[in-house]
Amino acid sequence: MKIFRGFHHPGIARACALTIGNFDGVHRGHQAMLALLNSEAAHRGVESCVLTFEPHPRDYFAGALNKPELAPARIGTLRDKLTELARCGVQQTVVLPFDARLAAQSPDAFIEAVLLQGLGARYVLVGDDFRFGRQRAGDYAMLDAAGQSRGFDVARMNSYEVHGLRVSSSAVRQALAAGDMDAAARLLGRPYTISGHVVHGRKLGRELGATAAGAGNGFRTLNLRFAHWKPAASGIFAVLVHGLGAAPLPGVANLGVRPSLDPNDVNGGRVLLETHCLDWPAELGPEGAYGKIVRVELLHKLHDELKYDGLDALTAGIAKDCDNARAYFASARAPQHSAPLHTETRRQTTRDRI
Repeated sequence: MKIFRGFHHPGIARACALTIGNFDGVHRGHQAMLALLNSEAAHRGVESCVLTFEPHPRDYFAGALNKPELAPARIGTLRDKLTELARCGVQQTVVLPFDARLAAQSPDAFIEAVLLQGLGARYVLVGDDFRFGRQRAGDYAMLDAAGQSRGFDVARMNSYEVHGLRVSSSAVRQALAAGDMDAAARLLGRPYTISGHVVHGRKLGRELGATAAGAGNGFRTLNLRFAHWKPAASGIFAVLVHGLGAAPLPGVANLGVRPSLDPNDVNGGRVLLETHCLDWPAELGPEGAYGKIVRVELLHKLHDELKYDGLDALTAGIAKDCDNARAYFASARAPQHSAPLHTETRRQTTRDRI
């Protein structure tokens, strides 16, 4: 998949079948839309293209209004979004910076400057709640009328349901906030996953664990930065780690801001996913994971983040979390590898002018 920041690049497709949205989580409703997009692109002999925004428009307005509570919790990082879009067969993704200029653009100007001149849209597929342009004044009817007058096709996909539940990014956020990882996986069609480069931390975990376990590796952790300040999930999880060997490694992870540690440490103030592999691969050695890209599946929530009174209490808490994670993986219901989830779905689709 080709990825572009903005659309003023020589390698961008001159014509495309386009869909527009934030695609946070790339859930099963998104996946159904992308499958239709790819089919329509192939039918027309053009590339399939996703137009998405960074930051999320609601993040921008939350900052502009100084009301952080208006910002939505973020399901996935930009890296994870792009990975899933590529997995769905999208040929080209354009990440458009959402800023004051774009927020002030009228719907007509957006159609002309972005959809037609910028992206060469021959076909535009949107969701049933799609709005665009200054003050969200543009809607499906306006877009369809523009398509009729300007010569591009317009289609709309209505809500996608799983067992009667409408699939949406909001529903995924609600499941993650509640710690219901099974429900989140049903909505996503896969386990909830965070990926990224392993970065350096304080290396405190190996010291804590050395006291408890009597080994130099101790509670060594793989640290991944979650780029957004407001993750949809938080707490302590049983996880599977991919990217450090042929088989995924079971582990226990903390997603959050580490309330028991000094906020002025090397990663202070940042949301981190800190993962301790229950069995550290000996072939990696003490420093072998740094810089690697790993993918961590959050399978089961053990509890919310806790603030411990001192390092001894923190050490005991981590040891208990490791025991509970081992018990989870030993249970018959714990998945031993990742696989796509297949459950009954229902999709309602309305298509116009095709």
